[in-house]
Amino acid sequence: MQCFIHKSLKKEFLYLYTVSKDDFSAIPEELLTNLGKIEFVMELELTEDRKLAKEDASKVLSSLITKGYFIQLPPTTKAS
Repeated sequence: MQCFIHKSLKKEFLYLYTVSKDDFSAIPEELLTNLGKIEFVMELELTEDRKLAKEDASKVLSSLITKGYFIQLPPTTKAS
């Protein structure tokens, strides 16, 4: 499946995967507001066995198919 990755300029390391470039119609309005300005980063062919840096590809695919988008949240820091 072809997917498009955008980043939030408001929240560092927060990424939005969509099935169409610059089409945010599947994203709930409240979520879009919280993301702030969004910038296109890259396009890629996503398969279940593709290795992604921070996410499980099958989880991303499932979300794209069912919801039309996937949100990659920033990494959490562990308290010492």
